[in-house]
Amino acid sequence: MSQPESAVADAQAGGRSGQEPLAKLAKRYGLRRAIARPRFPVYLRQLWQRRHFILTYATSRNVSKYSSSALGQLWQVLTPLLNAAIYYVMFGVVLGGRDGIDNYPAFLLTGMFIFTYTQRTVTAGAKSISGNLSMIRALHFPRASLPLAYTIQELQQLAISMGVLLAIVWATGEWPTWYWLMIPVVLLLQTMFNIGTGLVVARLGAQMRDLNQLLPFISRTWLYASGVFFSIQDKVVGTAELPQWVADVMYLNPAASYIEWMREILIGSHNQPYGHHPPAMVVLSCVFWAVFALGFGFWYFWRSEERYGRG
Repeated sequence: MSQPESAVADAQAGGRSGQEPLAKLAKRYGLRRAIARPRFPVYLRQLWQRRHFILTYATSRNVSKYSSSALGQLWQVLTPLLNAAIYYVMFGVVLGGRDGIDNYPAFLLTGMFIFTYTQRTVTAGAKSISGNLSMIRALHFPRASLPLAYTIQELQQLAISMGVLLAIVWATGEWPTWYWLMIPVVLLLQTMFNIGTGLVVARLGAQMRDLNQLLPFISRTWLYASGVFFSIQDKVVGTAELPQWVADVMYLNPAASYIEWMREILIGSHNQPYGHHPPAMVVLSCVFWAVFALGFGFWYFWRSEERYGRG
């Protein structure tokens, strides 16, 4: 009798007599669970080995997302532009958000495009596990592939939006400078943050069915607290006359940090008092949130790897 057959026979005998626990039998014969969670370095290596699948899956989702609409991929740009037009009227004109900001259209669009990238990544990440249960139960692959693919999908859409944003910034009187070379650095840090956050909400979304109902309220509050429509310094300290530390805390919000740095790069000449040089606090906040979210997100998601798709 071969070793596997012997193990099965011993397991059946142990199960009937209760003389030896199945866990001990499995250890004695070197057997492992079929979906056992691999060690963390092995898990990261498995993800890298499936990088082509992740990229292909993200691209195919992007192509099919708007395939049934008449305007197709143009909706990737039209949606944030239409939202920005509505917010310009309501917050810029009616509520006076543009007061004190020379180039408010570029100011608003920069905030909208950068925030939308994070917002959509988080929303998609929350559904990445619960929306793909049939694939998870049928195929064996690192489950983190799905939140990663959703982040790449949103990054691909951002690439188109950034082209439109740069054209609008130029059309509103901002000439390209050497500081524009920092744009990929900010987007890289924001993408690291988005990946980590997407992994966290992916695990939460797989375990909390009500999360998708709460996310719209959370993201709306986040939107208003991130200075998308107004200058945090002017409105919080100047108009509301609140202490400076309140504005500093708002700048430490990761979405606000990435928005502020991108604005300083693109329209710094009109965004006093820093010119093209953002405060050191903003830069440190961007780096911290990127590194912390990425590391914690992978670890947190990996800890529950063998439970996704069950129940």
